[in-house]
Formats: sequence, C-alpha cells, structure tokens
Amino acid sequence: MPARRTRFLGSGHYLPERVVPNDELALLMETDDAWIRKNTGIESRHFIAPGQGTSDLALHAARNALDDAGLQASDLDLIIFATLSPDVFFPGSGVLLGHKLAIPGVPALDVRNQCSGFLYGLQCADAMIRAGVYRHILLVGAEVHSTGLDLTTEGRDVAVLFGDGAGAVVLGANDDDDGRGVLHTVLGADGSYADSLWCRAPASGQHPQRITHEDLDAKAHFPQMQGRVVFRHAVSRMRDVTLQALAEAHVELDAVELFIPHQANLRINELVQRTLKVPAERFYNNIARLGNTTAATIPIGIDECRRAGRIEPGTLLCCMAFGSGFTWGASLIRW
Repeated sequence: MPARRTRFLGSGHYLPERVVPNDELALLMETDDAWIRKNTGIESRHFIAPGQGTSDLALHAARNALDDAGLQASDLDLIIFATLSPDVFFPGSGVLLGHKLAIPGVPALDVRNQCSGFLYGLQCADAMIRAGVYRHILLVGAEVHSTGLDLTTEGRDVAVLFGDGAGAVVLGANDDDDGRGVLHTVLGADGSYADSLWCRAPASGQHPQRITHEDLDAKAHFPQMQGRVVFRHAVSRMRDVTLQALAEAHVELDAVELFIPHQANLRINELVQRTLKVPAERFYNNIARLGNTTAATIPIGIDECRRAGRIEPGTLLCCMAFGSGFTWGASLIRW
C-alpha cells in the first residue's frame, strides 16, 4: 500500500477592495513612490474597509478554496489559522472563522509564526493527515496590518511594507501512488533575534499593566524592525532552508518548476533567486501589487499561480519563508 500524502484539493484568496498606492502613503509621511519602489519593489497594497477583521478576510478566502475543492464547510475536520493579527487578543481567529462557516464542533488551531506561519501550519496539517487523524483540513493565512501601522514619517520604514489579505487551501489525504502531495517540509527558529523584528506591546509579562501610556508614547504597540539585520538573515535563511529541503527530499534544484517565496521585500527575493542561480521566471513575486501580507503571502501566491495556469497537476513547487522570531521554513510540493 502506498504511503499516504497530503494533497492540495483547492485554493482561494481574498483582498480588500481598497487599493492604497505609494502616492497615498506619501500624503501621510515623508516618502515618495520612487523611494518605496527602489527599496522594496512595492507599488501598492490593499487595506480593509471599516468593520472588516482578519477572520472576515479569511472567510472569503476559505469559501473560495472550498468551492475550488468541490467541498462544503461541513466536510472539514480541522481549521488551522495562521496570523499575527487576530481579530481580538483572545480567542484566536480560528474559532471565529469556524463560527462564520457555521461548523460548530470542528476544532480550530491558531498558529502564531508570523511570515512563516503558513508553512508551520502546513507541516502540522501534513503530519495530522498522514497519521490519519484528520482527512480534510482548511489551512488559512490571513492578516490585517493596516490598523496596526505607524503611518507617520517616524514609522515609514515599516509602514510602507505591509498590506491586508487572506489566502486559504483545503488539504486532504492522497492514498494513490501518483507522487502528488506535500513531499517534505523543513522548519527552523532562532529566538535570539526576536527583538530585531517584533511588536513589544501589549505584553503579558509587563507589570502592572500589559500596556502603559509610556508604551503608547514610545509607539511600542507598532511593529519595530532592524532592517539590515532582517534583510541579511532573510536572504541566507531562505536560501539555506530551500537547499536543505531539497537535499533531504533527494530532489535536484533544477527539477523545481516554480518557487513561491514569502513576499517581504522584492530585493530579498531577487537576491535569494540569484544566489540559488534560478531563472527569474521561475520565481513568483506579487509584492509590487500587494505588499507584505505575512502569513497570507504564500497561499495567495499559490492561488494566483494556480488560477493563472502556472500550477497544474504534477507541477513541482517550492515555497519558502522567513520572518519574525526569527522563524523560517521551506516546503516541497508536487501539485
């Protein structure tokens, strides 16, 4: 009997209607379109409308993925929800999504691994499906950044990077001997660099309150980043974890038909592509249109590529990510 694999049964994504070009940000801070394009490769991003939350974006993406898979929400056995921007401090957004999908009783697991959250969630789902614990899993990456950015000159280096959006996939068991499915995933982390990219407040370890007036004055509730440190580690970690995944799976680099990297900065992805010596046309980038949607970047990229015909049954793709934590990962998938 062939070994069970985890197959992608369907994909979907959703972007808020509001498109925010660089020129609009230039009205709020000392920057301009040319500077943002040169340093990040970003031209625009999407921001939510008032009243929308992370689970609302996820709901649209999830419904699209379920429709694509030909399944109903009632067919799901588990929700895995990757996000750094849950609707509320607690509970996690997974249970909110389950309620909106009207599937009471279906377990929901939230993953808080920021930019690599989708790949962490994928390894969890893959292990559960291979073990026979669950048969159909909804894996979502969704983010709302726009309500948590310092949209001033002081915060511009971070604020210009991020956008809102959601991507989702439906995963299922494949017992056929056709080689399709998740082949291998490698993950890593190093918490010694945690303060190089983090949001320090509110913090449960802070006494007597999780957030103070001093924190607000210091803008500690906005994300903070040491850009040069993050850039250097992002390039080396994504390159190295990709090569590690390939070696452990006994797959040649040239066999990979499509690379879908996390979309943090176009300059990072271009350097990873060049250091791997992979033709640019095999590296997918959508950051120019969408900015960095953290846990949503890879599932959005997967869905866009699949709907554009760049992913077909049998296509071998590699997804890789790096982000806050630091955390990183890579996954090889035979579609």
